[in-house]
Amino acid sequence: MSSDGGKKQFWKRNVSKVPGSIQHVYGAQHPPLDPLLHTNLLKANSKPNSASVRAKKVTTFQEFENITSDAWDVGDDDDDLLAMATQNLNTDVVMETANKVIQIHSTLQEQKQQNKPMETSGEQLDDMEQADNSVENTVKSNSGSEFDTSTEELRKLSWSGIPRQVRPITWKLLSGYLPANVERRESTLQRKRTEYFAFIEQYYDSRNDEHHQDTYRQIAIDIPRMTPESLILQPKVREIFERILFIWAIRHPASGYVQGINDLVTPFFVVFVFEYIEGEVENFDVSSLPDEVLQNIEADSFWCMSKLLDGIQDNYTFAQPGIQRKVKALQELVSRIDEQVHKHLHQAEVEYLQFAFRWMNNLLMRELPLRCTIRLWDTYQSEPEGFSHFHLYVCAAFLIRWRKELLEEKDFQGLMILLQNLPTMHWGNEEISILLAEAYRLKYAFADAPNHYKR
Repeated sequence: MSSDGGKKQFWKRNVSKVPGSIQHVYGAQHPPLDPLLHTNLLKANSKPNSASVRAKKVTTFQEFENITSDAWDVGDDDDDLLAMATQNLNTDVVMETANKVIQIHSTLQEQKQQNKPMETSGEQLDDMEQADNSVENTVKSNSGSEFDTSTEELRKLSWSGIPRQVRPITWKLLSGYLPANVERRESTLQRKRTEYFAFIEQYYDSRNDEHHQDTYRQIAIDIPRMTPESLILQPKVREIFERILFIWAIRHPASGYVQGINDLVTPFFVVFVFEYIEGEVENFDVSSLPDEVLQNIEADSFWCMSKLLDGIQDNYTFAQPGIQRKVKALQELVSRIDEQVHKHLHQAEVEYLQFAFRWMNNLLMRELPLRCTIRLWDTYQSEPEGFSHFHLYVCAAFLIRWRKELLEEKDFQGLMILLQNLPTMHWGNEEISILLAEAYRLKYAFADAPNHYKR
């Protein structure tokens, strides 16, 4: 903003109408409720920080950051790591890191899509075959008498992408839904699927009760807005998504249903459908699958989505504090890795919350094609705290990816139109691999040194 008054006005106008203020179901299309409206609840935990007093008056969002200052561990700067972190982005390093991933998986994907021979060396073909076989063998392997899959080895192999034929079981293992012990998997699946449909029998009829009807109504409104439309508009798919989201909301009253959670069902559902079809799910009539198969897909999608949300639930609790912290962290990170882009956004009065809120709330699903989201989630599930922590660095790399286009836009309107309609429609494995490689480089430079966010 051009003035402090403008910033203050941005946060305080129409506070009585901020989504989430009184209703159980609140929207993700607007910035969340400012926690400072409830200062009485926070005074006990707030600590004045006289060292941070500046001549310029802080905004209410900055005050919120001070209240939650213990979210970041303040320590002494490491001069060597700081020097490394402030270097210009090294495209050669990024390309070298991503090159093997691109060769192995992007080339194989193109070969399958075009259904024709490609000119690849014998060494490249061996690498592709070994990479895919390594994941598949690790998923199915036994070690010793316990018949365990090596989860650590599986994570390493899956980071660079998971072959389609083993992605369903790999996601179930990496999410923690399935146990590593091979002999326990079938019994675990049967027990969890039975448990899910017991929830349906117990809770689903209450969707029209007075205290649940707002939640169910919002879910019914949001589902048709999801993508891909050819899949979501199928009546059978809508029924499945409504049950999954309603049961999750009932079992998690701390957050209830929040717009944005609905998008997180889609990747799991699509990947688990892939286990039973050859082509793309967008062109497939899901209702043609046997009822038992659909029930298994529904239950597995519910439990895997629940596992994901267990790690990021503060993104969706009252006032969505997790998202606010991550947007603030993104702002600080970008200011260090590309000061020119950061200043350009500031001069145009573009607030990070105005575009990055959706990036955090929907995990970039509204910015990327579904095929790219699935590839991205291969890595997220391979990374420790992939959805809750590594996603921050992916967002930073994603923003800087559009550096040239951003600097060409000179006003607020042009920048916001670009940021809300980034041209990723034709992205594939290659672009996602490069994005992930750069995100990993940023994580290596900054993750263990949160003080390096600061100037």
